[in-house]
Amino acid sequence: MKRTTLLVAALFACGVFAGTAAADPVFLSNSFYNPALLLPPPPADGSPEARAEMDELHRIQKNRTPEEFARALADDHDETVTAFAGVMGPGFDLTALPKTAQLFADVKAEEKSAAKLAKNFFRRNRPWIVDPSLKSCAQTDAPQSSYPSGHATMAYSAAVILAALAPEKGQAIMARAADYSENRLVCGMHYRRDIVAGEVLGTTVAVELLQTPGFKEEFDAAEDELRATHVVTAP
Repeated sequence: MKRTTLLVAALFACGVFAGTAAADPVFLSNSFYNPALLLPPPPADGSPEARAEMDELHRIQKNRTPEEFARALADDHDETVTAFAGVMGPGFDLTALPKTAQLFADVKAEEKSAAKLAKNFFRRNRPWIVDPSLKSCAQTDAPQSSYPSGHATMAYSAAVILAALAPEKGQAIMARAADYSENRLVCGMHYRRDIVAGEVLGTTVAVELLQTPGFKEEFDAAEDELRATHVVTAP
């Protein structure tokens, strides 16, 4: 726990991070997900920092094209590792990859637990609650669940695990995670700090999982499966 917390603090200091009900965690205990130890608080509504973030959302809304909004809407509807299928290639079909599917089902349970606890702890208002003039992708999520972004948490937890499985595609995977998270702003669903927090939280979960023996067994089985099916390149 200490080394992961120090890692996250170091990443914040270096500026590396620029930006529904959860299943019970499988490998990490809920005590690991103490939001007060993992994330800084978001700015309060009406503060200069929050107003600057809202101004950014209005600029994005003004300048986004219909095509950009359509891509963001598609990402809004897919909060799973399948969002990376375009990077991984046509062989990345979880219905034909049971060990890989199990691995990412467990990753999802972990990151969802982390995000849910953090959202309930911080209870930041969604942008469209603060300013109803924003045209967002949806207004069905809990009003006080903006921070951190659950989609960004998913994207970075999945991306770090995928990049470890397929290092030859690592840069493309991480670029997709960044684009996917940025689409939460295009959607008007989150503020900038929400997706930064999701990046930190998702990365933290993935790094800790990769050091957990039970998860490592699942990881090794998925890696063998992906290599045997030529989804990833064997070393």
